[in-house]
This record gives sequence, C-alpha cells and structure tokens, in this order.
Amino acid sequence: MKLKILAVDDESVTLEIFKSIVGSLGYQVVGLTDSREAAQLIMREKFDLVALDVHMPHLDGFEIARRIRKSPANHSVPILMFTALDDIATMREGYAAGITFYIAKPLSVAKLRGLFGAARGMMIEEHRRHVRLPLGVDVICSAGERRFKVRSLDVARGGILLQGSGGLADGEVAEIEFTVPGESHPLKMLARVARKLAPHGMAMEFIEPEQSDREALERYVIAQTNDKKAA
Repeated sequence: MKLKILAVDDESVTLEIFKSIVGSLGYQVVGLTDSREAAQLIMREKFDLVALDVHMPHLDGFEIARRIRKSPANHSVPILMFTALDDIATMREGYAAGITFYIAKPLSVAKLRGLFGAARGMMIEEHRRHVRLPLGVDVICSAGERRFKVRSLDVARGGILLQGSGGLADGEVAEIEFTVPGESHPLKMLARVARKLAPHGMAMEFIEPEQSDREALERYVIAQTNDKKAA
C-alpha cells in the first residue's frame, strides 16, 4: 500500500527537496508550484496527506487548508504546513484553518523522517477509511415521501457509490438500507449525497452509523482485503 501525498510550494527548490526525501521513504508524492492548480486537484483526487507552504501567490496555505476541509474526498486528511515562520499567530491561524502538523524550513531528512514516522498511523487510517471495494446489491433509499431502489457499485467504511440518485440533490440526506455479504441483517443508516456522478449516479457519505453497522462494514472490508492478499 503506497500512500499518496500532495505537496504545494511555489519555491521549486523546496518542493524538489520534499519530493526527494519523502519519495525515498516509500511515499508517492505529487508536487505542485501553483496553488490554484492544487485547489482544483483536491476536489478531484484523494490524498493521504497534504503538505503546504504558508505564503504562495494566488492562494496561500491557509486558504488551501480551508478548501481541503470543505472538499468531499479530502476533508479529513492530515495537513502538514512547512514554513520559516514559527510565531504563535501563524500557528493559531493555521490550526483554525485545519492544519494538523507544522515543520520548520529548511527541510531535512531527519525532520521529515521523524514527522512522517509520527504521522504514518493517521495516514494509514485515512487511506483505509476511503478504500473502495466492489459491492453490487440493492439499496433502498428513503427521503421524505420518496422511497426508491437503486444498485450499488462499491462501498467504503465512510460511504457508498450508487448507480441511481432518485432525484436527490447534493447535500441531501436520506435513510438507506442494504445488505453486505456475510451479514444476516441489513444495514440501516443515514447518508448524505457527497457528489453527483454522470449520468445518474451519486456518492453518499454515511452519517454517524450505529456501532453494529460500522462493525458489519469493517468485517466486509477486512474479508475482502484478506481475499485480495491471498489471491
């Protein structure tokens, strides 16, 4: 399992140092010098950690962090900010924007190795939460007076991908019911439409599932993951 990192810094030298060191630790690193491009990418791709500089043209690190926290796929990802600044005001603003870790420039092997050693557990948990596994079952959706059946495409611990939408809009909440292989009882939980998919599908994010439903999903994820490893 190779974890994927997004690094954003308008200083190309710093970016190349980061990519070289972190890449040597076994991570896949995507590096960008344009913060506007990074703002678009976080809406399209899933990352296991995002590293940001503070001061950049167009969008600074604080604004990128705020956008990450509002993004459908990366809202819970750990965020690392590297900066030459270490004053309390900068750190306070960063934490308010959603920063998880700080590291001071200049970057070094020792600094990054230590930080990624401490952050690896969080990154693995983030990765596992979003691992999507094939699941083709009927899903009953209820929202107000509407009740309809659609077919699932895949499932993760945090959500499910459906082939139909029943007219639900982005952000709308519905109660969904479905069964996963190996479980005798259907799972029933609330889910929010995270994004609509062309032509008629939608991705739904689970909202605080009951413990029994979380455990059923976990058993399915573990079973499917173990089957893939055995194969």
